[in-house]
Amino acid sequence: MTLELQGIGVSRGIAIGRAHIVFHNQPDVREYIIPSFSIEQEVARLSNANELAKQQLLSIRDHIPTNAPTDVSSFIDTHLLMLNDSSLTTVPIDMIRTRRCNAEWALQLQRDALINVFNEMDDPYLRTRQDDIDHVVNRIHRLLADENVLEHEIPDGRLKGHIIIAEDLTPADTVLMQHQGIAGFVTEHGGATSHTTILARSLGIPAIVGVESVRRYIQDNEPLILDGELGSIIAGASDTVTSEYQHRLTAFRQHTASLSRYKAQETKTKDGKAITLLANAELPEDITMISNAGAEGIGLYRTEFLYMNRTSPPEEEEQLAAYRDVIESMNKPVTIRTFDLGADKTVDGGRSHGATVTNPALGLRAIRLCLNQPNMFKTQLRAILRASAFGKVKIMFPMVSTQQELIQAKSQLNSCKQELNREGVSYDHHLEVGVMIEIPASAVCAEMFAKQVDFLSIGTNDLIQYTLAIDRIDNQVNYLYDPLHPAVLRLIHMTLLAGQKHGVDVSMCGEMAGDPRLTRLLLAMGLSTFSMHPNAILEIKQIINETDLSKLPSDALQILDMDDPFEAEYLLENINASN
Repeated sequence: MTLELQGIGVSRGIAIGRAHIVFHNQPDVREYIIPSFSIEQEVARLSNANELAKQQLLSIRDHIPTNAPTDVSSFIDTHLLMLNDSSLTTVPIDMIRTRRCNAEWALQLQRDALINVFNEMDDPYLRTRQDDIDHVVNRIHRLLADENVLEHEIPDGRLKGHIIIAEDLTPADTVLMQHQGIAGFVTEHGGATSHTTILARSLGIPAIVGVESVRRYIQDNEPLILDGELGSIIAGASDTVTSEYQHRLTAFRQHTASLSRYKAQETKTKDGKAITLLANAELPEDITMISNAGAEGIGLYRTEFLYMNRTSPPEEEEQLAAYRDVIESMNKPVTIRTFDLGADKTVDGGRSHGATVTNPALGLRAIRLCLNQPNMFKTQLRAILRASAFGKVKIMFPMVSTQQELIQAKSQLNSCKQELNREGVSYDHHLEVGVMIEIPASAVCAEMFAKQVDFLSIGTNDLIQYTLAIDRIDNQVNYLYDPLHPAVLRLIHMTLLAGQKHGVDVSMCGEMAGDPRLTRLLLAMGLSTFSMHPNAILEIKQIINETDLSKLPSDALQILDMDDPFEAEYLLENINASN
C-alpha cells in the first residue's frame, strides 16, 4: 500500500533509497546532591566531557570534504565556540561547587536557562539557534553517560544511498552523513532557517523537515521516494511511480550539472533587460561561495554574528576589520545591514534588563534598538563609514516603520560623518543609504520612504510573517506561510511602483528572490535586482536569461487580485510556461 506524508521541503532535489531510522536517545538526566569531597571529581567529569566533545567535533571537521562550501566548517566552528563559551563551561562548574549538584544536572539547568532566552527571541533565524545549544549539550550528556560514538558517526559506509529518518539532525550529523553518501533526509522537527537545513542546501542534499511522527509510519530499510521541492515522502510506491521519479531524478541531475555554463554569462532577459543578481551573506566565510556563484555583489550582509556569543558589543576597530575583509575580498558592491538585534537576542551590553517582553517580535528590535542604544549604533555606523573607503558600500536600516525612525537614523549617520570629517578620516561621501521594507507599514508608505533614500530592499521573510501574522517555524501555523497571498503580492507591487515613480532601485533579499517558481512573476511585477543564497544564483540566472518579458502573459498581474489559491497557482504555471 502506498503511503504519502507531507512536510516542508527545505532543500530541492529527489532521493530514491531505503530508509535508515536514527534514534537519538535523550539523555536520562538525574538530579542528586554530591558529597563535598566529590565536588572536584564532578568538576573534572564535566571538564573531561567538554574536552572529549571538542575532540569529536574537531575530528568531524577534519572529515569535511575539501570541495564542501565554506559555511560547512563554520557550523562545526559554531559548536566549538559554544564548547569554549563560559556559559557552558564556567557557569555549570560554578553550580557544581556552590549547589553541590551533579554534572548532568548542572549542565541541564544552564541549558534550560539559555533556551529560555532563545525562546523569547523574535527573529526566526536566531531563534532556531536554540537547536545548536541542545545539540552541544546532548553531546556532552552522552559523553557523561559514556555513550561515546553514535552509530552514524562510524564511517563504515552503511548509510550510502539511504534516506535518513530522524527526529532532528545536527549540522555535525549532516556533515558526517553526507560524507558517507546519504541520498537525503527527513526530520520530524526543524525549520527552513535552521543550521541543518541551510547546510543541506549548501551540500545539495534533498531534505524535508516538519513531518510529525514520521518514525511511527516508516519502517527501517523500507524503500522511499523523497521530493525535496514538494516536501513529500512516498513509501510503498508502485513500479510506475518509482520509474517516473527515476526519470525526474536523472533530469534534475543533468539540469544541475548544466547550470555551470551560466556563471560567466551576463544576466539579461532575451529581450535585452539587464537584471542584477546579488547574494546574501551572513559570515565572512560565505565570500568564497558567493564569488564562485558569480554574484555581482552582496545585497544583504548581516552583521549580527559580530554581536552574538559575547558579553559586550564589538568595538569599532573590530567591526572595521570585519567589514574591510569582506569588501576587499568581494571587490564588488556590498550592502551592509545595521544590526538586526532585539529584545533578548543581543549581547549583554545592548540588552534591556527591564520586564520580560511578552511579544518580542513586536518589541524593541532592529532600528528601534539601534536608536535606543545610540552609542552601540554610532560605533557600527562609524565602522561602516570607514570601511567604505576600501570599496563600494551601501548601508541599510532594518525594520523601519516610521518616517521619524528614518530621520533619526540618518541624523545619527550624518553626525558620524561630521566626526570623521573633523578627525580627517577617509570614507565615501556619496555612500548610498536604504531601508528594508519588511513590515506592512513600510510597504504601504514606500513612496514616502522612496523620497528620502537611495534604495529600498524588500525583506520577504518578515514581510510575509508580519502580513499574515504567522511564525513560519511554528509547525502548527506554518502551513499559512504563503508568498502568493494577494496581500503579500500587493505590498511587494506597491513597493516596486514606489521605486519606479521616484527613480529609486528596489531589490528583494528574502527567500522569494531565490525561489525559481516565482522568478518570472517577480520580473513581470518589475523587480530587476534580486539578492539570494549563493546556491540559488545560477538557476535564477538561467530562468532570467531564458525569459522574454514581452511573452509573459498579459494578465500576469491579475494574480494580485486572486482570492482563490488554486487560481493563483494555475496562473503562476501559465507564467512559467509562457517562454
